[in-house]
Order: sequence, then structure tokens, then C-alpha cells
Amino acid sequence: MEILKVENLSFTYPLCNEKAIDGISFSVDRGDFITVCGATGCGKSTLMRMIKKELTPLGDMTGRVFYKGRDINTLSEAETACSIGFVAQRPEEQIVTDKVWHELAFGLENMGIARDIIRRRVSEMTCYFGIEDWFEKSVSELSGGQKQLLNLASVMVMQPDVLILDEPTAQLDPIAASDFIATLSKLNRDLSLTVIITEHRLEEVIPVSNRLLAMECGKILKYGETRQVVASLRENDVFTRGMPAAVRIFNSFDLNGPCPLTAREGRDYIESNFPNTVISLEETDERNDKKETVLEFSDVYFKYAKELPDVLRGLDFKVYKGEIFCIMGGNGSGKSTCLSVAAGLHRPYSGNVRVLGKKIKDYKKNELYRECLSLLPQDVQTVFLKNTVKEELEDVKSNEDFLPYDLSGLYERHPYDISGGQQQLLALAKVLSTSPKILLLDEPTKGLDAYAKKEIGDILKRLRNGGMTVICVTHDVEFAAEYADRCAMFFRGEITSCGVPSEFFSGNNFYTTAANRMTSGYYKNITTVSDAVKIMRMNRTEGAL
Repeated sequence: MEILKVENLSFTYPLCNEKAIDGISFSVDRGDFITVCGATGCGKSTLMRMIKKELTPLGDMTGRVFYKGRDINTLSEAETACSIGFVAQRPEEQIVTDKVWHELAFGLENMGIARDIIRRRVSEMTCYFGIEDWFEKSVSELSGGQKQLLNLASVMVMQPDVLILDEPTAQLDPIAASDFIATLSKLNRDLSLTVIITEHRLEEVIPVSNRLLAMECGKILKYGETRQVVASLRENDVFTRGMPAAVRIFNSFDLNGPCPLTAREGRDYIESNFPNTVISLEETDERNDKKETVLEFSDVYFKYAKELPDVLRGLDFKVYKGEIFCIMGGNGSGKSTCLSVAAGLHRPYSGNVRVLGKKIKDYKKNELYRECLSLLPQDVQTVFLKNTVKEELEDVKSNEDFLPYDLSGLYERHPYDISGGQQQLLALAKVLSTSPKILLLDEPTKGLDAYAKKEIGDILKRLRNGGMTVICVTHDVEFAAEYADRCAMFFRGEITSCGVPSEFFSGNNFYTTAANRMTSGYYKNITTVSDAVKIMRMNRTEGAL
């Protein structure tokens, strides 16, 4: 039964000549789980916001959106508030109250729902999502994953028929992201909830989707049953690069049979078609010879206020010149705080931080930031000071070799009006223009498609080869496995393990790559898709092909 229908929908932002979305038409049945994918800036977020009429941006629109056969513009605010739920990419932008319990009740209170019904719905939803332990907490005490789960619960308490999510896992660690997608799948399965989600992290979401909508330049490229659409996009490098690891491995060989989507299906495909005569690749890593220390934490303790607990607890580590050092760990473990201390934005109350051999407290009059150290913060909007993208990029012209993306088509747009991924690229270009010796990055791949991630990764390698040191906090295990020289696990304010990617990821069960999960126990120390394909080619026989 059709629940949503988009009919010849087009939209153009003010002062722009090109359409953000162009002639889009598709229908959604009740109970569908639809993943919308495509390159950064292809119009995914714009499309999602136009289905939720209160969030429709200003601009020129043609076409119509129907909910249960009715034009959404004819629906009352009460109907759309309850029937069509929306979860945004940045959890902080959606939370409006100070306490968890109040956030859960807020929507129902505004709808004038009776008190006893509010109590029943809130208690039921609290139990369903397992958030009893932080029910009375202040929202400021929650981690990023908890905030996003609270947003979802606050929407679901309204009992919507359709749930729209715009890159909801962009700021979540791998475990929190996996749990979040599993929760969405359960809601879809148990309640026949219609789910439409945009994502760049497709490893978890593609396998639970029954339909896939691929967008390109504001238009629908493909729409249909997930496995069929995945197979039809095999020759499109922009899309296949972001597909689950099992799909990318399958596409590297000319074998018959259905394309695997999950890690389990990928494992079956590997074991059924390739022996393990050769179990490991030859070690060629020569990256441990970097001995010149450029950043050092020595027994560092830090807290945000005297009455609050320590965020950094005896933190010790060294970063060497000319390496890409990736820090991973759960939401709220202290990773971003570590970067802010390294950048001199916060001072530890105990221990020492040295930058280029000099104690950070000895840097005076902003000399730390003059061609020495730069930070790309997690909230990239804090970097923007001008009214247009073109004005923001004026200072970047002197360093055009490191402009990570063609942003010329966005020159007349306000930086706040471009997509989250485009904001990330613009902010990175600005930070690189300062030519730092040490570059600190907090979630630099957030909101980016796989192709844009590769471009940024290649740029970081060029910078590293030129002598720059990159310290990167990230939840993107695939990116870290591909581009890091060393990876570190952050837990409760300290680093608990550190090593080269092949060692680091092979020893983990959850903070690891899909390629490693598919090959663990069959091959040894495989971390990336390219590693898996290489060893499979080494093992292939005439009988397997």
C-alpha cells in the first residue's frame, strides 16, 4: 500500500542557477526501508527536507509530495508533526530541552496530549530504547550516540507512520552506529514503520534495506530492490566505492551468483570460491622508522571544572614527524578534548604537552598557530566568517594544490546553506591554507561520500610525504585502515592500544573493518578491501574461476 509519493519534484536554492533536485518521482509503500545514497551535494538532504514540509528550505519548488494520497501542503501542522518524523544529522540541533525525560515528553505536550497518555507513551518508549539509566540526566551529560538515540526516541514517542533520517550516524562511533541501525531495523520490522534514510556509511544500512534509491546531480539514477540496484551500479565507480565491503570484493571478480551484501554472505562467498593456501600478505610496512617527535603528551590530566570528573586521565603518547596518526574510540571517551588540549585551547591541570619539542604553555602571542599547528574542529561552521563560499575561499588561492574538492559551483551560496559534507570540504580547504606543520582533524570525513574521502585521504598522504604530521580523530574505521600510519584506541581519557593498521584492526572485533571480519581466521591481518582482493587473487585457482 502506497504511503508516500513524490511527483516530478524540483527545487532551486536562492541565487543559484542549477537545481538542487531535478524532476524526482518515486513512490514508497508502507513498511519499506529505503536507503538514499549518492555523492556529497547530490541533493539527498534537500529531498529529505522537502518530504517534511516544516523543514522545506526557501527557494523555487515545482512538483508535489503526497502522504496517503494527500498533498503534504494540505496537511495540518499537527498531522505532519505526528505522522512524519525526522531525525537530523547533528543531534544537538534537534534537542530543545534540558532533561532527557522532558525531551521525550516535549512533542506530546505541544500536541496537547492528555497527561496520563504522555506518561504511558514516555515510559513505554524509555523501556523500548533502554534509556532508563539516564532518564533524569541533563542532555548536556549525554554522549553523541545517546543524544542521537534520544532524538529517535523523541520522534518515535509521537507514533509516526514515516520516519526520515538524514545521515543520523555521521557523528557516531562504529558500535553506536551499528546499534542505531539495528534499532531502526527492529522498528521497521516490529511496527511496519516506513523508514527513509540517507547515508554515506552503507556497510550496516544496505543489508537491512529492501529498496535503494541512488541519486546523481539532483536526479534519480536508480531506484528499486536493493540487491538489483547494487548489481546495476557495478560499473559506476562513484557508487561502488561506497558500497559494503562484500559488494566491492564481489565486483573485483567475474564470478556468477548473487552479489553478497552482508559480512556473513561475503565470508561464504570467499570460502566457497577461494582457498587459503596463502594466508597472509608479505609485510612491507616501513612506517615505524619515524623517530622525530612533534607532539607529545606526558601524564596529562584535564577536567572542564573542579567539581567534574577527569576527561583525560594520565594521557601518554607520542606522534612522529611525517605520519598520519588516527585516534579512535567511543563517543564521550575524550578524543576531541585531547585535540583541543593539543591545540592549546584548553590547559591540563597536570602533566605536559610538547609541540615540536617545546612545552605548549611556552608558546606566546599566537606563535603556536603561525605555520605551526592548525585544528579543524568537529563543528566546522565555527570556521566560517563570510557570507559566501567564494569569499571564504579567497584566502585559499595561495594554496590551490591542496583544495580538496571543486567548490566553484557553490561560490554564491552561504556556507551554512551547503550540505554537511560540502561544509566539511570547505573548512578543510581553509585550514590547509595556513600551511601548518601539524594538522589536527576532528572527524574530517563526516558527511562525505566514499569518493570525496579518497580525495581527502590522497591529499593527506601528499601532505605527509611533504613532511606534515596529521593527527586525526575519526569514527571511520575504513578510512583509518586505508590511510593511517598508526592507529590508537582511546578509552576513558587514555590511549589503551596503538599500532600499525594491520596489527591494530586484526586484534579487534568491533573497532575493525568489514574486510577483516569477513577474512578473520581464514586469512591473516587483512584490513582493507584491497588487501582482501590481493590475497584472494594470490589464492585463486583455475577451478575456482
